[in-house]
Amino acid sequence: MSSSSSAMPAVVQYALDKFSVEVREQPVPPFGDEDVLLRVRGVGVCGSDVHQYHGSQSWTVRPPVILGHEFCGVIAGVGKSVKGWKEGDRVVSETAAEIDPNSPMTRQGLYNLDMTRRGFGYDIDGAMAEYVRVPARLLHHVPDNLPDEVAAITEPCSVAYQATVVNARIRPGDVVVVIGPGPIGLLCAQMAHICGAGAVVLVGVTRDRGRLQVGKTIGATHVGDALTENVGELIMSLGDRLGADVVIDAAGASASLKSAIDWVRPAGQICKVGWGPQPIDFSLDPLVRKAVTLQGSFSHNWPVWERVLGLLGSGRLNVKPILNKVAGLAQWKACFDGMYEGSVIKAVLKP
Repeated sequence: MSSSSSAMPAVVQYALDKFSVEVREQPVPPFGDEDVLLRVRGVGVCGSDVHQYHGSQSWTVRPPVILGHEFCGVIAGVGKSVKGWKEGDRVVSETAAEIDPNSPMTRQGLYNLDMTRRGFGYDIDGAMAEYVRVPARLLHHVPDNLPDEVAAITEPCSVAYQATVVNARIRPGDVVVVIGPGPIGLLCAQMAHICGAGAVVLVGVTRDRGRLQVGKTIGATHVGDALTENVGELIMSLGDRLGADVVIDAAGASASLKSAIDWVRPAGQICKVGWGPQPIDFSLDPLVRKAVTLQGSFSHNWPVWERVLGLLGSGRLNVKPILNKVAGLAQWKACFDGMYEGSVIKAVLKP
């Protein structure tokens, strides 16, 4: 093992109660033979970090834990068994901090679906700190032309790629509806555009008006306010007027899934990537009657990260319109509050 006695500031969730997050001094983490020590250069604030701050998450959190699972950095130390990486390499890291190498899912390369996986920022100390310990198997090289704040949000881009490219069956010319113009929804709309969708309808509510306009700059051909407009009528006016070929539910609420079922065409597909703990309070009979495929999408794996980094490096995937706050670690609360209130689409902290 390699370690340091020095301390570092970190954004720590110290209890499960609401607002139990603060900057605390933490030891620089030790790292093992198959790990690297990463000097963090940028860490994205995810909606899940904000949910944990508000105590509204629907997943298990084990405090005290350093938040942050979207990050890039420079290798500051290398375990003695690590090959192919060296100090000074600029990298991003995947999120599956611990996995069972013998799990049937891991052996298929689907370690994102290993039921024993433990992730950064809720179960394992994450990257809202100066340093983070990372297993070397999670690393990917960052293209030289990507700034740190862009590289730091490779992870949500990979979530969107997994939902839109891997799990949805989008074909050129399809009518695609994306519900929820948060960071993931905006990235899904852009991915659908890259996939060749004929129309991309991004749907939000009245408070999302600014985000919907951002969506129009990165691939949405139409936008709709589900509270004040007849979005279903708009969708039924496109293509062959039978509804959406693919609906991506990036909102997660029960109401958004009901809308997805209403708006999807017969024999169409719904891909659900948004989380929401609410029970479903409506009939699924229309799903049966229309013979619709309902597909869940969770996380990502190695080939997805490589594809996404290629898209970011080439400029085909442009995240700058959604990245509207970059701040120091001490400004974490302003970033969390801005994302919660909706004034910030996506924030990146630079420790």
